[in-house]
Amino acid sequence: MAESGKAFDLKLFKRLLAYANAYRLIFYFVGFAAIVMAALSAIRPYVLKLAIDQSIIGKDGDGLLFFVVIMLSILVASVLFQYAFIYYANWLGQQVVKDIRVKLFKTMTSFKMQYFDTSAVGRLTTRAVSDLETISAIFSQGLFMIISDLLKMIAVAGVMLFLSWKLALIVFMILPVLLIATRLFQRAMKVAFEEVRLQVSNLNSFVQERITGMKILQIFNRQDTEFREFEKINAKHKKAWIKTVWYNSIFFPIAEMSSSVAIGLVVWYGGLNAEGGLITLGVISAFVEFAQVLFRPLRQIADKFNTLQMGMVAANRVFDILDTHAVIEDKGVLTLDKAKGKIDFNAVQFGYIPDEPVIKDISFSVQQGQTVAIVGATGAGKSTIINLLNRFYEIDGGVISVDDKSINEYILASLRSQIAVVLQDVFLFADTIFNNITLNDPTISEAEVKEAAIAIGVDKFIETLPGGYHYNVKERGAMLSSGQRQLIAFLRAYVSKPSILILDEATSSVDSYSEELIQTATEKITQGRTSIVIAHRLATIKKADKIIVMEAGKIVEMGTHKELLEKENGHYRNLYEVQFMVDEAI
Repeated sequence: MAESGKAFDLKLFKRLLAYANAYRLIFYFVGFAAIVMAALSAIRPYVLKLAIDQSIIGKDGDGLLFFVVIMLSILVASVLFQYAFIYYANWLGQQVVKDIRVKLFKTMTSFKMQYFDTSAVGRLTTRAVSDLETISAIFSQGLFMIISDLLKMIAVAGVMLFLSWKLALIVFMILPVLLIATRLFQRAMKVAFEEVRLQVSNLNSFVQERITGMKILQIFNRQDTEFREFEKINAKHKKAWIKTVWYNSIFFPIAEMSSSVAIGLVVWYGGLNAEGGLITLGVISAFVEFAQVLFRPLRQIADKFNTLQMGMVAANRVFDILDTHAVIEDKGVLTLDKAKGKIDFNAVQFGYIPDEPVIKDISFSVQQGQTVAIVGATGAGKSTIINLLNRFYEIDGGVISVDDKSINEYILASLRSQIAVVLQDVFLFADTIFNNITLNDPTISEAEVKEAAIAIGVDKFIETLPGGYHYNVKERGAMLSSGQRQLIAFLRAYVSKPSILILDEATSSVDSYSEELIQTATEKITQGRTSIVIAHRLATIKKADKIIVMEAGKIVEMGTHKELLEKENGHYRNLYEVQFMVDEAI
């Protein structure tokens, strides 16, 4: 996006106002309330002038009562319109934020995995939560408040000129000083608030990552080291905020002093010239209140401009994400309702970083209903294959096909609905087991989940938990063992009824008992569907219809378990013998 500046701010305002356009009636009502409040602010001192000159000095009790009733009526009207103004300005701000947050979340869920590989979770959380709340203040405390204050100043200035242009000019002479101070203050605060938002994002990212990885910190006894690092980041955050406080502590005394000087000059000049009849005690009293009404909004405008500036900085960051071109192109027109499960990789090339290929001219086929295993050393490119099949990343060359059609021709959601993946590192939400299995899909009943659990042999361990299927596994499934989390992942994949199943090293980090359950579940879940198994333990893939051996992003061997073992000095045979010897040693 463009750098922050005046033209950019205007563009940003237009984008924000476009969201408010959906609530234009409320928008207009808030504007109308601001106009009425401005008029009432100008009328009240004028009524005070009339009460002093016509009733107090003339000792007219009935007339004074009349003016008191008018003042009370103005006060009641001011309170009612101020209530409506504040309520609906805040309501509008929250509605706009709700709409932007929905769009932001939807946009982020459609990003390529590559975007999340390079973006801190804490930073994205800050954008979706605290930055958006700051944007709401643009409407509730910034834009409308500034417009209201400006209208008050215009109305008051007009009445002041009408009553006494000489006294009005005395007050206006002080305004340039305050306007210059406000402008300098605004520029300084813009830079300061940009630094504040940056440090808030850094602080959120740091805390989120350390809390998530707390076990690692304690295992390696890094608490003191991380605490010192936190102190540095927190000090930068404090320093950024102190800078904004320092600017405020300079500006507001200047504003208060300007107001006091203006009132003093009005009283001094008005008192010396009160004999002429044009400047009366009522006029002087009115001008004292006019000066306060005039300077107070100007001070508040500066304060509200702080809020506006923070909102604009936050909006800049949020729209920066909305404008990021990281969304997966979904130009497919074909719907994959029930895939047969035939998969073809034809001369596929891919790299996470340009000019650094991870997959190098790979070609292989998986027939309908086959189970194909992919093996190889760490970093060979095994897991990348499943990322490409799901279109988490876009390939650099070649074609990936499902049922003889390029995966780019399918509507993305329909393609992924036919593929279920069981990862080695299972992610569970802080929710019940049932919701983690169904992912809140209303079409899947509890009876179906229980039936599926019985079918693959995982129901017994679930029933032993307090609450059974309604047991809350807490954040990231912390209340379950790694083997239990893996079984939940198998059940999640099974109830989705996929045509293509992918198992990514699903038994590499579980105990022998859980592995036995997982092997039983694997045999059940792979029946009648195409399966790709990325294996770490070669003993688990002996029955695979085809085994693909990868090394450095290339396919170096392909065949059945028996065929590959018969190859002297073959890659698979070497891997198997090494693993067999390790298992024997254990």
